[in-house]
Amino acid sequence: MKKILFILALAILLPSILAINISVEKQSSNEVMIVDVGEAAIINLKVTNVGEADKLLFYTFFGQGIEPAQRIDINQGEIKNVQLKVSPRQDSALRGFSTFEYFIQALDKTQISKKLTINLIDLKEAFEIDSQEINPESNTIKVYISNKAGIDFKDLKVSFNSVFFKSDQKFSLGPDEKKVFEINLNKEDFNTLVAGFYTLKTEIEYKEVTAELESQIKFVEKDLLQSTKKDYGFIVKTQIIEKTNEGNKITSSTTTIKKNILSRLFTTFNPEPSNVERQGFDVYYTWNYQVNPGETAKIKIKTNWILPFIILILIIAILVIVRKYSEKDLILRKRISFVHAKGGEFALKVTIMVKARRYLERINIIDRLPPLVKIYEKFLHEKPSRVDEHKKRIEWSFKKLEEGERRVLSYIVYSKVGVLGKFALPATTAIYEKEGKIRESNSNKAYFVSEQVGKGRLKD
Repeated sequence: MKKILFILALAILLPSILAINISVEKQSSNEVMIVDVGEAAIINLKVTNVGEADKLLFYTFFGQGIEPAQRIDINQGEIKNVQLKVSPRQDSALRGFSTFEYFIQALDKTQISKKLTINLIDLKEAFEIDSQEINPESNTIKVYISNKAGIDFKDLKVSFNSVFFKSDQKFSLGPDEKKVFEINLNKEDFNTLVAGFYTLKTEIEYKEVTAELESQIKFVEKDLLQSTKKDYGFIVKTQIIEKTNEGNKITSSTTTIKKNILSRLFTTFNPEPSNVERQGFDVYYTWNYQVNPGETAKIKIKTNWILPFIILILIIAILVIVRKYSEKDLILRKRISFVHAKGGEFALKVTIMVKARRYLERINIIDRLPPLVKIYEKFLHEKPSRVDEHKKRIEWSFKKLEEGERRVLSYIVYSKVGVLGKFALPATTAIYEKEGKIRESNSNKAYFVSEQVGKGRLKD
């Protein structure tokens, strides 16, 4: 009979003993999957085996699945760094941020599921192209290419093409890396062009996939004007652009600056620009004017970050307060209200609202009274476990409180001596146990402002 019971108990307990017991922590961030290239997203995980030694299998039904496809050995108590590769389906039309589910399976077929979010893009979205301005005296131009994806691009073939120059480059570009190419200019190629914005076409070839991008090159006007620019300030940033006509004839001038959609909200101009043009997330401001000989045209641009800085500080303060409030396991709210007595005695009803935000054990709530008051013997809600008239102390004890459970504790205090002015009760203290650790929580202090009250009896 004992043997049969042992076999039954073993049959019941064995699945829970052998069940997968691991914790998974994601180490990487901003994972990117380039769909048209078939470039996999790389996810780094820290896996801790809390249970017995096991062989783990990672799999998903998203994209073309997860590599490695074979099981990974992990000993009891071992912490292992696991790198997963999730490859896209090249015929998929899905783009943008996508959340999918993946599974971790133990050798006994028990498993857990987790979720991952990655950004699905095409090759052209992985790069940003920018360049210097060009003026008629320029001999070279710097062109910038930035890797916006967390992927290491090997053997890129890039062609830059504009009315000013053509250049072919071959290089590698690491995650978040920016490369600068200084390209020689031939002035004869653009000596008939007028000032303005011109298109720079960039063709990028990677793993037999070609992407085309377009950006702008600003061809600035210099002519006979001497230009100076001053920048100063941090929170209140000021930029002054001056153009002085050192020639002997009236000269037309065009000045263009760029602001993003955020900074433009806090920017003022003196004088106001002649033209405002929005292109994507950038706003271009242009001033057109005539400068007489010996005169100086001055543009003052001021960006004031004081208001957004104050807003940022307020947001941080609110987040700190919310976080501090959310960390409390037990919330105590205390309030007092006047009670009418038959003979006019000074009497107050004290109410303590108790709310458990998590499961707690061995809760002891302690409230202390000022020396001039006495406790009315009739309690309205939870009866206290201990009342010490001498020490002016009331205690309530609970074996446990479930998550979200509320209790209302209330009692009445009175005084045969009238009280005038502000009457204060100290904060209520709760001592409790959570996950084997002793912790403490306090309520607010309660106040009551009253006029002189005569003697009498409390109402029942």
